[in-house]
Amino acid sequence: MAAVLAAAAFAGTGAQADTLKKIAESGKITVAYRESSVPFSYLAGTGGPVGFSVEITNAVVEAVKKRLNNPAIKVELQAVTSQNRIPLLQNGTIDIECGSTTNNTVRGKDVQFATNYFYTGTRLLVKKASGIKNYADLARKKVASTTGTTNAQVIRKYSRDNNLDYELVLGKDHDDALLLVDAGRAEAFAMDDILLFGLMGNARKPADWEVVGDSLQVEPYACMMRKDDPQFQALVNGVIGGMMKSGDFEKLYTKWFLSPVPPKGQVLGLPMSKELRDNLAAQSDKPAT
Repeated sequence: MAAVLAAAAFAGTGAQADTLKKIAESGKITVAYRESSVPFSYLAGTGGPVGFSVEITNAVVEAVKKRLNNPAIKVELQAVTSQNRIPLLQNGTIDIECGSTTNNTVRGKDVQFATNYFYTGTRLLVKKASGIKNYADLARKKVASTTGTTNAQVIRKYSRDNNLDYELVLGKDHDDALLLVDAGRAEAFAMDDILLFGLMGNARKPADWEVVGDSLQVEPYACMMRKDDPQFQALVNGVIGGMMKSGDFEKLYTKWFLSPVPPKGQVLGLPMSKELRDNLAAQSDKPAT
């Protein structure tokens, strides 16, 4: 109850956020993770979360400890979903979320984004036997997506603009949405293409699935922080920018996108996009519209 009251008090002050002060006074930093956002942030066994974004989070944590001159700062992990990640950040339950979160102008009204560290677009995961190859093949059929994602909005708009009359069914997280297709309750799963490749590789029978369809709306991923906290924003951007300058970011990319990843040793085989390579130099936090 005390933690709930503290979070409520933090959210209700209306003052400028000061995450570093909050961490210094509490002696802990609470970081978010996703359970099934392969290869960004996910569970791959009995240990804690792993992934590309998890390693960026860990680098931020080390920078916080150094800034506050306190290596004993406790790190607490908090699982989040697409639906609750922004509220949990705003109310002080979590201090940073680095996962598979799209940086866009709507969310930018509620949270602050760091430097963009990936670019993706909405595509479809289907069973090969379905014969579905693109969006028109799904006219008047059920399409799954995940609650609280931009993909659900993108696919709704595409259906409306093209008179396809999709029936959208939503899972609480990516694994749940995939199960809707696996169980025959939907014909396709609309999501960021990189997440679909990760989910396909971890499916019971990966060879039964394929990613199809044109890429809709290129979107950047970035870490989320609370708004109006320039000190913490500068620290996070400093960590990511430093990795981009030193070459550590590219090594991390190779590890998670071009090499075998747990738990099954799948290789996503996804070379760095032009947008991301350009951003290694630009270090932009420009949102999708």
